Amino acid sequence: MKRALLIALAAVGLMAAEPAPIADRPLPDAAQEARAKALFADIRCVVCQHEAIADSPAMIAADMRRLVREEIATGRSDAEIKQDLVRRYGDFVLFKPPVRAGTWLLWFGPLAALLAVGAFLLLLARRRRVETEPLTAEEEARLADIVSGSAHRPDADAKPSDD
Repeated sequence: MKRALLIALAAVGLMAAEPAPIADRPLPDAAQEARAKALFADIRCVVCQHEAIADSPAMIAADMRRLVREEIATGRSDAEIKQDLVRRYGDFVLFKPPVRAGTWLLWFGPLAALLAVGAFLLLLARRRRVETEPLTAEEEARLADIVSGSAHRPDADAKPSDD
């Protein structure tokens, strides 16, 4: 009974695993295949997010490579292919998204943050230091009294060089 349950659990685990992607079939025309590979490097895998579809082992990346090759074979331009992928997956699918109102923060946010930090540091550096007022006669006398009584050191291990 336990053995049958273990076998059933193992079978379910094997069925849940993602199947291996279908092997890439390059285009017969070398120029078209070169175009496809150049596009693969510009398109981000939507699963891995930090890898181009050319390097990603994910099944969706294999599907995207197949889709790009099919569209190149039908005669679509690189811009049309990218536009179709952006329509499907959003601007994030491109490593270099277009500059428009929706992507301003992505393009100019780091520069704005750097300028804000620079302005803050500049303001901090220009801030005037508070001038200390000179000691009054009473404070001078008290200080002289404290200094004159320092001949007796409370710490027996203290040396003159510790002052």
